[in-house]
Amino acid sequence: MDAPNPSATPTLASRTPLHIGIIGLVARDLDRLAGFYQHLLGLTALERTDTFAKLGTPGGTTLIEIEHRPDALPDDERTAGLYHTAFLMPTRLDHARWILHIAQARVPIAGASDHGVSEAFYLDDPEGNGVEVYNDRPPERWQRDGDMIVMPTKPLDVEAILRDTAPGESYGAAPEGLRIGHVHLRVGNLERAEQFYRGAIGLDLKRRRGGATFMSSGGYHHHVGANVWHSDGAGLRDPSRAGLAWFSMEAADAKALDGVATRLKAASAIVASAPGGIETADPWGTRVRIVKS
Repeated sequence: MDAPNPSATPTLASRTPLHIGIIGLVARDLDRLAGFYQHLLGLTALERTDTFAKLGTPGGTTLIEIEHRPDALPDDERTAGLYHTAFLMPTRLDHARWILHIAQARVPIAGASDHGVSEAFYLDDPEGNGVEVYNDRPPERWQRDGDMIVMPTKPLDVEAILRDTAPGESYGAAPEGLRIGHVHLRVGNLERAEQFYRGAIGLDLKRRRGGATFMSSGGYHHHVGANVWHSDGAGLRDPSRAGLAWFSMEAADAKALDGVATRLKAASAIVASAPGGIETADPWGTRVRIVKS
């Protein structure tokens, strides 16, 4: 029997009781935004109309849904919303191939950091939504402080990653194991963010530092990050703005899904039906769908 292909195998981030599924965006220019993610990550258009695009891996795993709303206001970093969507490469070699791809395409990069647990590149899409593309180091190499996970920000040794590649390596289509590893949100208050994502959703605190909090399921370093770096005191998100519309968290089984529903009810959070699960909203109106994997 052939060994599993590491590039086609989702990592720990997507094997926890709760994990990130899909990000939903509102676009002022659908063609430009969809084209950006297709070119950047090698995503396939799984569904496309004049007003909607569903993008994912060649095998059919959806990662992004984009709604075209040309009259939407531009996003504003001072408000609640999306700080970045973090796309997790299944292997370091896949990440190295991607780095070569963006270098050859001259894609502008905003930054690159070594976080101990991961190696990450940062950039912005054409409508100002933050994007992270990263690979995880093996969990046994993560530095821990009790129940917390240490996540420093240090310069990234890009050449060390590229040493994994062979001459002639190319990126091409997205690897089948590509997933959204985490979402990082702009919020108005960290305590309220933790009350919702920990108390109502059921995530565990993994780190607090410098105006940000990081929470996860199943021992991952973080599935949801939240910060007040530009948005401290922000109120409800204006639904007429472009940018983040919603994101989904996938429950590994019915027990995990029922657990979230029970916690949301106890927290008196408003819950509505959603395809395959339920939908709620955080204190700033960011819609969160909880669906079964």
